[in-house]
Amino acid sequence: MDLWLTLAILAGAIALFVTEKLRVDVVALLVMTALVVTGTISLSDGLSGFSNQATIMVAAMFVLSAALQRNGAVAAIGEVLSRIRHQWLFLLVMLVLVSCVAAFVNNTATVAVFLPLVLAASTANRWAPSKFLIPLSYMSQAAGVCTLIGTSTNLLVDSMARDAAGVGFSLFEFAPLGLVFVGLCMLYLMTVGRWLLPDRGVPGTEELEHVGRYVAELLVAEDSTAVGLQRHEVVPANIDDVVLLEILRHGRPLAGQDARVEPGDRLLLRGEWKHVAAVRKARKLRFDHVARDLDGDIDAERLQVEAMVSPASHLIGHTLSGMRFGHMYRARVHGIHRRLLDIRQPLDQVPLDLGDVLLLDAPARAIDDLRADKGMIVLGTRRQAKVDAVRASLSVLVMVATIAVAALGWLSIVEAALIGCGILLVTGLIEPDEAYRAIDWRVILLLAGILPLGIALQKTGGAALAADFMIGTLGGFGPLAALAAVYLMTSIATEFMSNNASAVLVVPIALAAAESMGIDPKPLLVAVAFAASTSFATPISYQTNTMVFTAGGYRFSDFVRLGLPLNVVFCTAAIVLIPRFFPF
Repeated sequence: MDLWLTLAILAGAIALFVTEKLRVDVVALLVMTALVVTGTISLSDGLSGFSNQATIMVAAMFVLSAALQRNGAVAAIGEVLSRIRHQWLFLLVMLVLVSCVAAFVNNTATVAVFLPLVLAASTANRWAPSKFLIPLSYMSQAAGVCTLIGTSTNLLVDSMARDAAGVGFSLFEFAPLGLVFVGLCMLYLMTVGRWLLPDRGVPGTEELEHVGRYVAELLVAEDSTAVGLQRHEVVPANIDDVVLLEILRHGRPLAGQDARVEPGDRLLLRGEWKHVAAVRKARKLRFDHVARDLDGDIDAERLQVEAMVSPASHLIGHTLSGMRFGHMYRARVHGIHRRLLDIRQPLDQVPLDLGDVLLLDAPARAIDDLRADKGMIVLGTRRQAKVDAVRASLSVLVMVATIAVAALGWLSIVEAALIGCGILLVTGLIEPDEAYRAIDWRVILLLAGILPLGIALQKTGGAALAADFMIGTLGGFGPLAALAAVYLMTSIATEFMSNNASAVLVVPIALAAAESMGIDPKPLLVAVAFAASTSFATPISYQTNTMVFTAGGYRFSDFVRLGLPLNVVFCTAAIVLIPRFFPF
């Protein structure tokens, strides 16, 4: 019965992860609760994820990485890019810098820092940012597998293996193989990738301003020519690529195709921004005033600026009205650009998510406040704060010392990281409140909630059952076939669900398969770590892909065209090279 309950909970979790009906951290906590309530695992096992070394280590690395960002250490490295005037050299230097940083700093944090720098430098040189942003994301993922602390997935695989089988990895044990993968990724992006990358134009020119499809909410005034029109008549016939999603009256969508527009209604329009603007002009529609006091000085210079919701942003999961966004930032949201544009409610009632791009109307003096907010990444030209050389150097010194102490074996990586965080707090290199904000609590809760599922799969025999099936099917072809199956299983799962969740599902199977075949489990564990940490084929498979998807104006097919061949390259390389570095 425990086995069937575990499989049922697993099936439900996979369905929720794939459909994204709930946030991944919420799903993980529901899984943990279901396993404990049904008696499949004990309460202590259910709560063990919160005290797991991987969970603690990931939280500590968020703080260490935040100190590097706060004091300008990473930005100082990125500013080297602004001095390069040759496109191929710019790409090469960017890839090298990103690989050096992302091997030790969380890759989403790395992309968050480099994203505005790359946008600013490429736009200044009149190069299309779309030629650089996918490589930025891909290289941050490839570099993350070079060290144990490069990604949360590496730490998770290591922790699960230590708890279940007493097998673990040292800080730089992944490095020799990881460097090969970094080299393959760099070679691919500098050669084949350069031809496959799309050119989406240079933002800032009039015809390419605000590239991308937005949903805008427009107010129907008394003198609007849209008054009295039916739904299908609102968008003029001569304007392409604009769809009327909803007519909102008193905040609710009107039913029926024959509904007519009245003054005071709000129209949800979706399309390229220049076409949305054309409809607004043709129908005399207005942007709603969130509050009159936002207007301030009517003579003040106002700007339109695009700002992305960053990883671990305090805006994620909240609505514009709930956060009182207009008053907080002195800005009005004119449109939202996101991966799924099927918005059917007032924009101020839409829960924000990572990668959402807000088109803001704000006074010039408010832009600096937006840039200073860690929850937003201002896209376009970005003025960097002056780097404090002393504080930046001290932050780097703490990170280097933490890594060195762990690498020399004087302390475990968790102990070294906790001491490093303590030093940052005591010396004031990062404030306590900033440290709390730096931690992506969704990732922490995801890890803590999903780890008990791996325990349940092992204790109820679910992992052994899957391993027996895999061995029965591929056992005659030897351990290399099992390695290929584990890699492919993890890689495919990661394209549709959280990389950490896919690792938790496959690690118990890999351990059980290694035990049944009488081989060293390390090759299979390395396959899980590498496959879960490098996901290129879709914009939803990894946070860094989601971030550059909106900023670069990419299409879904761009990731498939460029990422799928790289997935094949990595899979082939893994099957051939993993046994050479980690023999069976």
